Amino acid sequence: MAHSKQDILRAINYYNEKYQDLYQEFLAFLKIPSVSTSEANKGDIQAAANFLVGKLEKIGFKNVMKYPTSHHPIIYGEYIADPQKPTVLVYGHYDVQPPDPIDEWETPPFEPSLRGDYLYARGSSDMKGQIWAVISALQSILDTRKPESNIKVLFEGEEEIGSPSLEKFLKNHKSLLDSDLVVNPDAGMIAPDKPSITYSLRGLAYFELRFYGPKADLHSGLFGGVVANPANKLAEVVAGMHDEDGKVTLPGFYDNVRKLSQKERKALSRLDLDENHYKSMTGAPKLSGEKGFTPIERAGARPTLDINGLYAGYINEGAKTIIPAYAVAKISTRLVPDQDPKAVYEGMKAYLKENTPETVRWELDYMSGAPAYINEGDTPGLDLFISALEETWGIEPLMKREGGSIPVATSMKNILGVDSIITGFGLPDDQIHSPNERVHLPTHRKGVEALIRFFMSF
Repeated sequence: MAHSKQDILRAINYYNEKYQDLYQEFLAFLKIPSVSTSEANKGDIQAAANFLVGKLEKIGFKNVMKYPTSHHPIIYGEYIADPQKPTVLVYGHYDVQPPDPIDEWETPPFEPSLRGDYLYARGSSDMKGQIWAVISALQSILDTRKPESNIKVLFEGEEEIGSPSLEKFLKNHKSLLDSDLVVNPDAGMIAPDKPSITYSLRGLAYFELRFYGPKADLHSGLFGGVVANPANKLAEVVAGMHDEDGKVTLPGFYDNVRKLSQKERKALSRLDLDENHYKSMTGAPKLSGEKGFTPIERAGARPTLDINGLYAGYINEGAKTIIPAYAVAKISTRLVPDQDPKAVYEGMKAYLKENTPETVRWELDYMSGAPAYINEGDTPGLDLFISALEETWGIEPLMKREGGSIPVATSMKNILGVDSIITGFGLPDDQIHSPNERVHLPTHRKGVEALIRFFMSF
């Protein structure tokens, strides 16, 4: 039997009464520079992990463990009300992006600063802030009335470096992580008044492409017109990866792409993210992309190919007249459900074999890949989560596709056999991964209320 409205209100009142104490603990959590990419911050990663272990034990979780990995520890804890009752598994990551460039921060990245309704610090939104919303909700429940369902938490410290240890951990601890659904708050909302659930995520296939020409840089006056310039040829070949309608030209790229139904297109249109929205958010003078689709469809429901970086020849200040010996492009493809990253890799190789001139030599590295994720809508508890958001915000939540990738959702589906409710209470302008990352505290507090309602109704 789910908790009564009085029980839920009691837990929400508890949260409001204890808010300042929880806020101070949140500040302490944010002060730990748990940057997973840096060897210099290994001790800080351990400190963040220990902080979570201590907090989980303090609020009443049992079997709290810090599992070592080849990189950074995974934290697990559980509250088992009754082994026969449903179980929620909550996922999060406590590592953060590097704060660089430091000189663009208005206040130090690991010294949280409150300005108006926003708290500025690295990790305040992505995703220490989301972890703290979960912990605040769980403490509020456990200190007022015990949950009637089982709750497990899994916090990793390697998400920002690609989660290299997570799949192995999931495979080795399937029984420990047995659950009915996953709550993953590593996404966000469209706006403070628009609660959202992400039901689909794009996958990824990432490549490094290198073109080689002469054995060393050459004088462009002596050899220009005689030896092919790898930078020129790379630019030509990469430009040909799209046609005039914005479609990707890799062989077989669209073979398994699902068509959007009219019902789904109508649902996505509710998000009201039109051309003006994207122009305002990005500062771009005009939008681009695949013809025949709206901006929101192109951003989340259609596959893409983008150049993430280019390097060739002399790129410092001033002039140097050379034909470079090589040129490099970093290329990412964002994939939709049913596309296979390895098949895209094969398509990329086939394209290069067909289109690269004999005047240069090419090498292609498949650096990483993960398939897309889609929740088909039959996840246990999804209706309860929707109700919790609606009761908190007073409007029906929006269902959206996310253009980015959260590979853990696919891993948990494939290995544990459970779907994820992907949500979160960050906002598009939180500047995650950028200087001056921030969290909107009123939205964060509403998120805690929604989580209380969900956990107590499941």
